[in-house]
Amino acid sequence: MHRMRLLFEKGPLFYAEYNIRLFVFLLFHKTDLLVSNDLDTLLPNYLISKLKTKPIVYDSHELFTETPEVIHRKFVQNVWLRIEKWIFPKLKDVFTVSDSIAEVYKDKYNVDVKVARNVPPTRKFDLKKTKKELDIPEDKKIIILQGSGINIQRGAEELIQSMQYLDEHLLLIIGGGDVIQDLKQLTSKLNLNNSIRFIPRQPIEQLYQYTMNADLGITIDKDTNLNYKYSLGNKLFDYIHAGIPVLATPLIEIKQIIGNYKIGDTIDSHDPQHIAGKIKMMTLNPVKSNEWKENCKFAALELCWEKEEKIVLEVYKKYA
Repeated sequence: MHRMRLLFEKGPLFYAEYNIRLFVFLLFHKTDLLVSNDLDTLLPNYLISKLKTKPIVYDSHELFTETPEVIHRKFVQNVWLRIEKWIFPKLKDVFTVSDSIAEVYKDKYNVDVKVARNVPPTRKFDLKKTKKELDIPEDKKIIILQGSGINIQRGAEELIQSMQYLDEHLLLIIGGGDVIQDLKQLTSKLNLNNSIRFIPRQPIEQLYQYTMNADLGITIDKDTNLNYKYSLGNKLFDYIHAGIPVLATPLIEIKQIIGNYKIGDTIDSHDPQHIAGKIKMMTLNPVKSNEWKENCKFAALELCWEKEEKIVLEVYKKYA
């Protein structure tokens, strides 16, 4: 691992500095295989692969040019699109995280894109901490929203507003993202500090202690851009492996998994009262909740890294 300390921390200068310094770093270091993670690292990796005649693998975790941070900034979007259109058709080994995103890339660039979903391995986490030990009230239903990318248009604002109608519930927001400070301000404005708790990023073992103690996992990204529309967020699989039901937006990939494995339900809109109604229905129905929890056990056996890694290893063994 090599950590870069950059002069610029955001904006165009951040990306320009990072790409230039990554190019220089790769130029003066020996390598047998280059792996580019997402579009913002592709240009220097590709240039070095050509200069040194070394193979390159592109691991695209999203539709970078369709993210909400990019689509409303046309100049920025066009810069990234030009880079993508120049390089992508020349790539031979490409991964992405969902079938829908793979189809988009195949249609645009006529490149075979393999799908390796970002799912956890089948490691067994034991419930080592009780709600009391985690300082969670035992007399409330626990809802959890977790992730390192709690950003705009992911439904977190409406979820907070829904807590006005959920006196018997506590919402845990665990992780980080662009809107965390705004969410904290909204929570205070609505006088919901006793109903919502913000917890910073946790080591995976500790995070699972919270998740396994929850009654419901939330993933309600909005269908406002192609990147979210075709997304398959990590938190969905974390909830499944923790054995808790899921309430989600009916995005294409997520709806398919929830329907196939019968592990939860979807919302019809982002209206806070509607969300609250769905949460009540799912958490206050013990028979249905137990059914979803049992189905999560079977889903976890299918949706595991041991199966997905075979797709990845098939590519990398060419370079072993």
